[in-house]
Amino acid sequence: MAKNNKSGPRKPGKLSVYLYIPNIIGYTRVFMNCYAFAICFSNKWLFCALYFISFVCDGVDGWCARKFNQVSTFGAVLDMVTDRISTACLLVILSQVYRPGMVFLSLLALDIASHWLQMYSTFLLGKVSHKDVKDSTNWLFKAYYGNRMFMAYCCVACEVLYITLFLLAKNDAEKLMDVLKASITEGSPISVLVGLSLFGWAIKQLVNVIQMKTAADICVLHDINKKVRP
Repeated sequence: MAKNNKSGPRKPGKLSVYLYIPNIIGYTRVFMNCYAFAICFSNKWLFCALYFISFVCDGVDGWCARKFNQVSTFGAVLDMVTDRISTACLLVILSQVYRPGMVFLSLLALDIASHWLQMYSTFLLGKVSHKDVKDSTNWLFKAYYGNRMFMAYCCVACEVLYITLFLLAKNDAEKLMDVLKASITEGSPISVLVGLSLFGWAIKQLVNVIQMKTAADICVLHDINKKVRP
């Protein structure tokens, strides 16, 4: 009798996962951001163009991952780390050219803390994605992660606001409120851009606060449940 040589689907090797199309896009984003920040003060417009292209590629690699069935945990982590580090670097730069700089450093701390806690609480609950918030009781939190277009608007608005502020800074000691007031009241396309961006930015910061509190509650409940177990 002939032996049955049928076997299950072959597991991909480590190298093949590292070379997934969305992951290659992720590496490109890293190098693009490194170059962009290296020339940020010598060529502001090129920096902003490269930074925004890298940001747009965040959506492109997600589309590629779904299109080519190349969704991976490594890719998701690479995406989040790249996003957080690039935004953090831009916020640090803004903290150096605007006063009070602590505003931007506080936003940096909120962004990292909320996303780190959200990722950790996701693993505690055994979920695959940190965007799975269907069981949340907060309507804004669910709307943000449940509607891809709404989330995209808030994220784009946030990054566009930071890039615009960087371009508007003329020296190393700009007063943030003065620049915002001037850009909103001057009645130019910049006014509309800043106004629309501010709204999306505010929603994203509110979601970050909700996310941080929700994730912290999950971590605390996990600790309580561990203690009550026999």
